[in-house]
Amino acid sequence: MPAKTLIRLLLSTIFCSLFYLFGIYSSTTTTTTTTALSSCLELDPPHNTTYPPGSLPSLDFSAHHFAPLPPEPPSHKGHRRHFSFCPKNFTNYCPCHDPSRERLFSFKRSFHRERHCPDGNHEKLRCLVEPPPGYRDPFPWPKSREMAWFRNVPFKRLTIAKKSQNWVQIKGDRLVFPGGGTSFPMGVKGYIDEIRQAVPLKSGSIRTVLDVGCGVASFGAGLLDYNILTMSIAPRDIHEAQVQFALERGLPAMLGVLSTYRLPYPSRSFDMAHCSRCLVQWTDYDGLYLIEIDRVLRPGGYWVLSGPPINWKGNYKGWKRPAEDLKNEQNVLEDLATRLCWKKISEIGNVAVWRKPTNHIHCMKKLKAWKSHSFCGENDPDAAWYRKMDPCITPLPMVKNIKDISGGALEKWPSRLNSIPPRIMHTPGAALSPYPVWVMNVAPFDAKNDTLGIVYERGLIGSYMNWCEAFSTYPRTYDMIHADGVFSMYMSKCDILDILFEMHRILRPHGAVIVRDHVDVIHKVKDMMEGMGWNVTLTHSERGPFHPEKILYVDNSQSQVV
Repeated sequence: MPAKTLIRLLLSTIFCSLFYLFGIYSSTTTTTTTTALSSCLELDPPHNTTYPPGSLPSLDFSAHHFAPLPPEPPSHKGHRRHFSFCPKNFTNYCPCHDPSRERLFSFKRSFHRERHCPDGNHEKLRCLVEPPPGYRDPFPWPKSREMAWFRNVPFKRLTIAKKSQNWVQIKGDRLVFPGGGTSFPMGVKGYIDEIRQAVPLKSGSIRTVLDVGCGVASFGAGLLDYNILTMSIAPRDIHEAQVQFALERGLPAMLGVLSTYRLPYPSRSFDMAHCSRCLVQWTDYDGLYLIEIDRVLRPGGYWVLSGPPINWKGNYKGWKRPAEDLKNEQNVLEDLATRLCWKKISEIGNVAVWRKPTNHIHCMKKLKAWKSHSFCGENDPDAAWYRKMDPCITPLPMVKNIKDISGGALEKWPSRLNSIPPRIMHTPGAALSPYPVWVMNVAPFDAKNDTLGIVYERGLIGSYMNWCEAFSTYPRTYDMIHADGVFSMYMSKCDILDILFEMHRILRPHGAVIVRDHVDVIHKVKDMMEGMGWNVTLTHSERGPFHPEKILYVDNSQSQVV
């Protein structure tokens, strides 16, 4: 073999060996990097990975997960933060219902009673709201329905102004709720018995009720005996702390008013709506407020009204109003109800009951003939966050037969809870139904999938909400807050520290918080929570140690109230 051929063969062998070795090195490097990323980002652990019992790896907060977090403001830097307490006069502070801001807005149609939240970060609450001096844990349920500690809600005005109506009384260091109301001073039981003559409260077909102008929510408390959940609403007005009393009793309630915007609930939410001398001008503005009640009533739902002008002949002297004015007011009210296609089914004593039709087949024909209120056009009937009320009737879903129920029939309670809601084929919403608790399901108003209507169809209650603003409630409302993905959703919308301040405001001193979120977000939130003095525990979710979702538990049951 010639020498040149041997040299070429030798050089080829050397070059091939070098390229082979270089290839092995490159392959090894790429494989190692991929495995590191996979172990952090895979939804499930590798199937061939096993660990002996008790030897699962501990949580590691090194930079392995990469969520798109916005830059931290300079004020948030540092490992631990300790936040200061608010001044003492913030004990009952409601940021979006602040009486000191009301005078900045028009009193026309009570617009000043609507939500008016602080503008910009310079006005937002950036401190921890303290409980009042002498605060004690509320009485356990169901005892709390009947009494509360006076020092928890130390307000006397209603005990004097509503003394003859038995709203609330002071006995020693306690507030006692005898169950009276403006239309039922002798107790709510007899009043509900009157309503039962026209409305099938025991049948299971009535599960969710809206009580407008609720007082201290004694009506809602009475309906609990029928397994009926009542959303009680009232504005923050001259009836000092009425909603706060209701919440201290452990009853579902919110600050709310019929004024300019829709109520923060989807269409077709409630089986019944109720007003007992609630001071709403039902006949004004061409029936705009009655039209809003129609929007949130289910097909076949009931509207119950007591107080002026019902039974005006027997009550006009006691109401100190001219009989002729009351007569005209009732005539206008009856006409408005007719134009909504409601049917009056009862007027017994001081209580009148109307019923909404189960579909709009006949109503469409009647409205054309009457040239009255028209049906709303192309708008979302469930849009209810700062959405102005429309002077038009919300059309019910179309049906083919006059006997059909628009949107589909609902099961009776309790079957309704686990039945497939007509609106959709999956059933979100928190219930905790085996336990003696109620849950306020808070749905972000701008969520991609609006599930609040489904929550109501299951026989549960809730409200639309924007966590960048404060909730329409008083401090120390809830025993527990469950936040599933809330912080991830709002990371790019507002400062999550403001969300935590709001959670602290509405949580009772010994309450609990459960946060489910991505591990990067959890790490950020955990640091802030500890700065608030909360006892925080971090655990894996049920999806396992390799899934990026983790859970934070806040248990303040043993903490000392400052």
